[in-house]
Amino acid sequence: MPKKDRKPIREAAAPALAAGSAPSHASGANRWLPLLLLLFAGSGCSALIYEIVWYQMLQLVIGSTAISLAVLLATFMGGLCLGSVALPRIRAAADRHPLFVYAVVEAGIGLFGLLALIGMPLVDRVYVAAVGHGMPAVFFRAAICAICLLPPTFLMGASLPAASRWVKATPRGVSWLGLLYGANIAGAVFGCLLAGFYLLRVFNLTFATCVAAGINALVALVSYLLSKSTPAQSTADEPGIESGGAPASDSSASDSVPAPPAGRATIYITIALSGATALGAEVVWTRLLSLMLGATVYAFSIILAVFLIGLGLGSGVGAVLARRARPQAALGYCQLLLAAAVAWTAFMLAKSVPFWPINPLLSTGSWFTFQIDLARVLWTIFPATLLWGASFPLALAAASRSSSSRDETDAARLVGGVYASNTAGAIVGALAFSLILIPHVGTLTCERILIYVSIASAALVLIPVILSLRAKSMAYAFALLLTATAGASYLAMKTEGVPPGLIAYGRRFMLNINTSDILYTGEGLNSSIAISRYRDGAIQFHVSGKVEASTETYDMRLQRSLGHMAALAHRDPHSVLIVGFGAGVTAGTFVTYPGIQRIVVCEMEPLVPPTATQYFKRENYNVMNDPRTHIVYDDARHFVLTTNEKFDIITSDPIHPWVKGSATLYSKEYFEMVKAHLNSGGVVTQWVPLYESDVDTVRSELATFFSVFPNGTVWANQIEGRGYDVFLMGQLDTPRFDLDALQARFNSTEYSRVANSIRNVGFNSPLDLLSIYSGSASDLQPWLQGAEINRDGNLRLQYLAGLALNVSMEDAIFGQIIRYRRFPAELFTGSPEMRQQLMYIMRGGAP
Repeated sequence: MPKKDRKPIREAAAPALAAGSAPSHASGANRWLPLLLLLFAGSGCSALIYEIVWYQMLQLVIGSTAISLAVLLATFMGGLCLGSVALPRIRAAADRHPLFVYAVVEAGIGLFGLLALIGMPLVDRVYVAAVGHGMPAVFFRAAICAICLLPPTFLMGASLPAASRWVKATPRGVSWLGLLYGANIAGAVFGCLLAGFYLLRVFNLTFATCVAAGINALVALVSYLLSKSTPAQSTADEPGIESGGAPASDSSASDSVPAPPAGRATIYITIALSGATALGAEVVWTRLLSLMLGATVYAFSIILAVFLIGLGLGSGVGAVLARRARPQAALGYCQLLLAAAVAWTAFMLAKSVPFWPINPLLSTGSWFTFQIDLARVLWTIFPATLLWGASFPLALAAASRSSSSRDETDAARLVGGVYASNTAGAIVGALAFSLILIPHVGTLTCERILIYVSIASAALVLIPVILSLRAKSMAYAFALLLTATAGASYLAMKTEGVPPGLIAYGRRFMLNINTSDILYTGEGLNSSIAISRYRDGAIQFHVSGKVEASTETYDMRLQRSLGHMAALAHRDPHSVLIVGFGAGVTAGTFVTYPGIQRIVVCEMEPLVPPTATQYFKRENYNVMNDPRTHIVYDDARHFVLTTNEKFDIITSDPIHPWVKGSATLYSKEYFEMVKAHLNSGGVVTQWVPLYESDVDTVRSELATFFSVFPNGTVWANQIEGRGYDVFLMGQLDTPRFDLDALQARFNSTEYSRVANSIRNVGFNSPLDLLSIYSGSASDLQPWLQGAEINRDGNLRLQYLAGLALNVSMEDAIFGQIIRYRRFPAELFTGSPEMRQQLMYIMRGGAP
């Protein structure tokens, strides 16, 4: 056919359908709609696998700060939005069978998913070479995310509009579109759990990507075959075609009910507000729930899965309601109920779920923990997610009845417009709540804002419905709306924040209730922090539900040792990088050294240094205000990756490896970056916890570090002679400690502050400090045989550690390590008397 005579397939098919002469196989096309649901489930499954994989890959480069993650999320969702808007306006897509277009889209997603594995490392090199700090760096991060994510996410956004043209935008057809959306989310649930609990735990990013691409290929193939055996548009949305072309009557044909006098713009705004509250709530509630569950990769997968389950089931319910009710009114009622559901979640988080009588340490079995976590998350957030899920198909149905022109009732434009509005609102919600509202007004005010926005969106869509009623009914309806609004506003005012103890102790809140006085709580850009005074008088510093530092002797000893051991191992240190400010004690040890000229502290949460300084100024020597100190507020890995500066010492005391994202600071590639940023003779120290850990996790941490620093050593921090945690030390040169020279330094006037700092934590001499030596890389090779190496490509450590956070075998693990220790004559040099004395102390003698 000459090009000028071609018509869009949907237009060519329309006369035949209107005349009741549809192709003979058209009447049976409805039998393929359940298969299309499966295809959309597969598409959602692959999309979530990609999302988790891409987030992990890009976070390795642009960092894990709230700004980086917000940019990443906005770019991802921006691609979805653009794709949903653009596809219905592409003429070539309108000229082809919708399922053929859908097949091409799915094949394209799989292709770009595979290309990402090749292209992202190349983009990384460009990024590292050009990035700086400040706002220009933020914009550059956004550009990198756009380059990597826009092509595949554009196609993901186009997938639903592409296939939706196969279904007419009639009441039954719109109901099917809602079910397709629900099926897509159901697949996303499976993809989330598959990636979080299996693919990335057992395999790696490459394997997970190939699985997702394989799903795309299968969906594309089946869609292509369907396009060859089905009509260009299904008639399954109509129960029958009568001779005159009018639909046969049935109980669900609600076209006879006049649509309320509201334009499509009102529906778009309402569904955009719904998207904003959904993503805003996800940000807020994920932050609060992760305190309660422990911020492991598994906890985040559970929270996301429950959120998606609610959306999927709600979408199915909404699709049914869209055929049986006035969808615009139902959409409004849905938003009103959302206000109550948000209040329910806020109440559960503040007054109920944290106080469930659950002792997380009673069982070391991770699957038991997952069951309890799943129950708590379902009980807390499920009602609201159901309503957000129902909002989408109701908005589709309402928008389909707001205009009768063919261009506006094109299913692809209908779906694209509603989906784009919902996604655009989600982008605004995610950015506003994560970057602005939480750090400035806190999660409690955020929950109240969510309630008020839900009320506003309900009023927006319900008022036109009410105005279309008769006078008496109108007055009655307005009275009900005002009553519901007043009730929701009352709930907002009565909403309370989570208990301060939850911010301090997180998943161990019930075990520590009434054991300390909470002196301070704050919610920052990246973390929530607390300061408490324990019943023995010790001041504790908490980050996101976990004690990170304290004035307890054992904590002070570790924090000081990380700094002093590195400074004493170096011949003449001048510059130091500290990863993580914490209470500032490790950074403060370097204030005491006269030769130190530059102290760089990399801290992700801007709230930490000033708060810690207020409560730990004496212990950390007021390091924040020392003129030699420079604080960089960034993800530590991102800073090390992009800075050109080198240091004599790099000491790292990151958060526990079971916390999602922290495994990037324990990977082989990270240690190689650290090594590359050491000056000649440089020293690095790295904290490794033995508590809340198991043998495989600790073996992985040590084996990974020693693979980069083969001359590395292990140093212990014990509590009353029992194992608790250790730190590792690596050096560019062969490690040596001249015992006589160290004692001379210790006795000199110049090092008096250093000596006092060491004595303050229970070490009476350099020999006493060195006696915590617990082994070397060469000694521990038999124990480390077969240990998992934590690499950027798998971040296996966070999956290992996430299964062991209930384990309490720190002393047993330390016993296995110390069993391989021997006195290292090559490490400790000096006079025979000094060496004999050190050996005596190491064997348990008095110093």
